[in-house]
Amino acid sequence: MIYCGIDWAERTHDVALVDDTGELLAKRHITDDAAGYKVLLELLAEYGDSEENPIPVAIETSRGLLVAVLRTGKRKVYAVNPMAAARYRDRHSVSRKKSDPGDALVLANILRTDMHAHRPLPEDSDLGRAIAVLARAQQDSLWNRQQLANQLRSLLREYYPAALEAFATWTNGLCRPEARELLKAAPTPTRAARLTRAQLQAALKRAGRKRGIEAEADRLREVFRAEWAHQPQLVEDALGKQMLALLVQLEAACTAADDLAEAVEESFPQHPDAEVLLSFPGLGIQLAARILAEIGDDRTRFADARGLKAYAGASPITRASGKKSSITRRWVKNDRLNHAGYLWAFASLPPSVGANAHYRRRREAGDWHAAAQRNLFNRMIGQLYHCLQHHKLFDENTAFPTELAAAA
Repeated sequence: MIYCGIDWAERTHDVALVDDTGELLAKRHITDDAAGYKVLLELLAEYGDSEENPIPVAIETSRGLLVAVLRTGKRKVYAVNPMAAARYRDRHSVSRKKSDPGDALVLANILRTDMHAHRPLPEDSDLGRAIAVLARAQQDSLWNRQQLANQLRSLLREYYPAALEAFATWTNGLCRPEARELLKAAPTPTRAARLTRAQLQAALKRAGRKRGIEAEADRLREVFRAEWAHQPQLVEDALGKQMLALLVQLEAACTAADDLAEAVEESFPQHPDAEVLLSFPGLGIQLAARILAEIGDDRTRFADARGLKAYAGASPITRASGKKSSITRRWVKNDRLNHAGYLWAFASLPPSVGANAHYRRRREAGDWHAAAQRNLFNRMIGQLYHCLQHHKLFDENTAFPTELAAAA
């Protein structure tokens, strides 16, 4: 059997082929373009790569055009963690030398000796992979939006506390279009104090507000005209210009988050697993899309529910050595899936009587809030694995029979 290892880079890649005995059969230095990919595929075909007997490939990434080309057909691509590859490198040389061709050889030998210990990339459908791209991008845009909102809030505290007081009663505060429109109309507290009722009402209407405009304009006018401490005028004007520059970035982040959310809402319901995911309490389109993005739709990816729980970081891990033994939460996990799991467990408490009873029982047993949430997520993701495998919808009586009886 032949094994292939690829040490990838931004512009060029190093390829190595070895046989069962570890002998180096061929090595190439290819470019990161269509011509280089053609050379790679021709090299693999020269050494027996075919649809019936594809050559497995090890590489230190799971994305990019090179990986997309390699995943055509039935070829298995193994994404090896760079830290794991560095440990394997020490098995071949104690001098700690490193080179790109040598790393390609190390990756090929990883498959030759320990292919059973590594997993190939899951064979998700094109629609599932597209949803994963959109869901992760939407999640990143939300994190970016919140980071920019925190920077803007910190800046406003330095010279414009009236704005923070005015927007405190609004959900999402600085991310709302009303707040952004008012900050553009009055970037400094001095200019905000001069705003008339008509100007405030016009700003709220431009932001899309439909109801309670007059009352809200009166409240804002009172807040802006109250007594506040001020920076020197020149400093205040300079901080106002800095705020406007940051506001442009926040507005772009808000627009990107909204556009990506709409894209997820369009594509996710088309997936065959959407009906099963949305039947679970606490899962809406956005959160369900994030979970599908991380677990994929390849049913052979996880051997059982325990594997999925470990991948999500929901199940505990035992550390035992000699007479010492401890049970702790997992640190190595899929952080995106783990983050979505906490949101899912928290959102499932109001609509699900069984989930709420399970959470309360864990709290009464002495668990902290995070531990009880993690335990609930551990149980529900196991139920999700079963429902996806058999394409069944969530049933409250089957999922939480003991909790429902106790609650009754």
